[in-house]
Amino acid sequence: MKNEFVLAFNEVLEEKQLPKEVVLEALQAAMISAYRRAVNASNAQHVDAVIDPETGRVHIFAEKEVVETVEDSRTEVALTDAQKVDPEAQIGGMVIVDTTPRNFGRVAAQTARQVIQQRIREAERDSQFKHFSNQVGEIISGVIQAVNNQGITLGLEMKAEGLMPRNHQIPGEKFRVHERIRALLLEVKISPRGPQIILSRAHRNFLRRLLENEVPEIYHGMVEIRSIAREPGQRSKVAVAALQPGVDPVGACVGLRGVRIQAIVRELNDEKIDVIEWMADPAVYIAKALSPARVSGVYLNDQSKGAKTATVVVPEDQLSLAIGRDGQNARLAAKLTAWRIDIKSLPEAATDALGKLQNDPDYALMAVNEADIVPQVEAILAKKAEGRPVTPEEYHTLSQFVDRVERGLIRQRQSEQRAEEELELITRARVPAAAFEIPLEKFDVSDRVYAVISEAGFQTVGDLMLQMRLDPDSILGLNGMGPKAMRELQEAIDLAFPPEPEEEEAVAEQPEEILEAAPAAEEAAVPAVSEAEPTAELQPELAAAEVQPEAELAPVEAVEAPIEAPATEAEVIAAPEQPIIEEAAQPTEEEPTSLDEIFALRPEVLEITQTEDEEEEDESDKKKKKKKKKYVEVVYDPDRDVVIAKKKRKRGDGDWEQEW
Repeated sequence: MKNEFVLAFNEVLEEKQLPKEVVLEALQAAMISAYRRAVNASNAQHVDAVIDPETGRVHIFAEKEVVETVEDSRTEVALTDAQKVDPEAQIGGMVIVDTTPRNFGRVAAQTARQVIQQRIREAERDSQFKHFSNQVGEIISGVIQAVNNQGITLGLEMKAEGLMPRNHQIPGEKFRVHERIRALLLEVKISPRGPQIILSRAHRNFLRRLLENEVPEIYHGMVEIRSIAREPGQRSKVAVAALQPGVDPVGACVGLRGVRIQAIVRELNDEKIDVIEWMADPAVYIAKALSPARVSGVYLNDQSKGAKTATVVVPEDQLSLAIGRDGQNARLAAKLTAWRIDIKSLPEAATDALGKLQNDPDYALMAVNEADIVPQVEAILAKKAEGRPVTPEEYHTLSQFVDRVERGLIRQRQSEQRAEEELELITRARVPAAAFEIPLEKFDVSDRVYAVISEAGFQTVGDLMLQMRLDPDSILGLNGMGPKAMRELQEAIDLAFPPEPEEEEAVAEQPEEILEAAPAAEEAAVPAVSEAEPTAELQPELAAAEVQPEAELAPVEAVEAPIEAPATEAEVIAAPEQPIIEEAAQPTEEEPTSLDEIFALRPEVLEITQTEDEEEEDESDKKKKKKKKKYVEVVYDPDRDVVIAKKKRKRGDGDWEQEW
């Protein structure tokens, strides 16, 4: 017959559902605590307890000092007694001997009882926490124990309690005490009173787990749930996709005559559930998500700032159905597809498209292409506004018009995006590959600049250099980044990766047209010659180019060219055209002396700078004095068939003095 200890021990194991080792450790800790309380032992003394699980006998072992004469039996032991335990024991050494008292006494027994209860309670809480932590996200069942304003308390297995707050309950659902319900184990928290278990029936994963339990195809992996959008107690949308060919995902979820989906609807307190097939094409997917409404067209804009936007055009009679009560259908479709959905009726979409063609510069090219159909669209919209009936053919015209306008803008955006991607690839190729391997922490900039660029999300120096080449204004627009910080950043980049000579030559070597156009653009800001001059009337662009600021003209030696017989217009036109910049860059050995040779340099207009730049040095003060510059301009007048020489001298007040 088993003794009382074994019976009580087994009863605790069965009641608390705890491992045997946990209960034994609790008993040992209780016996040690009872011994210290009984003999008033110090906490510094090593004490151990051994319990025989078969008989229930307890043995206490304590560490004591070996002495010749025992004065304190709690901490000392005689040499003869110590050598019985350890034959090699010597005076002054420490040995562990059996010091089990005959009876602990009433106080010690009460202490042992409290310790046992505390340890078992802690072990029970740890066991509950580990058990329910492994079931987070699964459906569990419990019995309702209490219903109050804070929520519902459910009794779970292992004598645990779960709480279902009011925001996790299905609105309109009624519960009664002692009723068994199912809920999703949402979260397990540690609290001083044990594990706090949060349950939910309003979470979308509760619907996911119900579908897995009711639909074998989902449980076995033949059908996958891609997305769920739910408003508890009212309506839910579920997107499913088949992972095996030949499987109908929607039919598998609905079941024969709707048996499977009806079981889930009853569990969710008659919540409506729309099951749609997931599609890879976002436009088709959005159209299906708005079911049961029929959709005329879906136009995507994934380049907009913020959320991706989809413009959905529906027939007039389907507008209220597509939006739903209080916008519920559109709201659930947006959650399901992760797109921002803008629903418009066909007349409204046509009116918006017409306004964009007339006012938006992005639609300028399409406005030219649609110029013939615009009056017809305006007439149809006017008829609709007056309340007159619109024929199906006219509705079809509006639908085609909206489709062309929206798709034209989409193609334009795609071409711009491709151009940006190509530019980024070209720019990335110009950035050294080693720069993408250098982390931003090793970049030699000040702490303030480093804090600004690191907060912007740049990871490597290459990312920063790429953005600097693509859009330096975006770097300058960062909070805390100014022109001084930009200069510091550019200097650090040039120091780490000096620009290659090829890049410098590429910048220096410009096409001849650009080099000729640059001075003309700068000189265009100077006031042109008076309108009374015939040259300004015939050739305004050349006349603007002739007048140059005095500071920009380099003084050269005066060229005294005798004016001979005027050249004919045919000779002027036949003369080869050579840029002035190239002539100035290539010095010649012999300067032209005749008028024909002068026109060979620049037949349209030749400007000879004649300056008296002889400097006179005064021996006393050695100051240089420069005379005023005079300009001689030789221009061919085709009306009078003569060559005119004009002298120009700039006065002190800034006006031009002309001498013919």
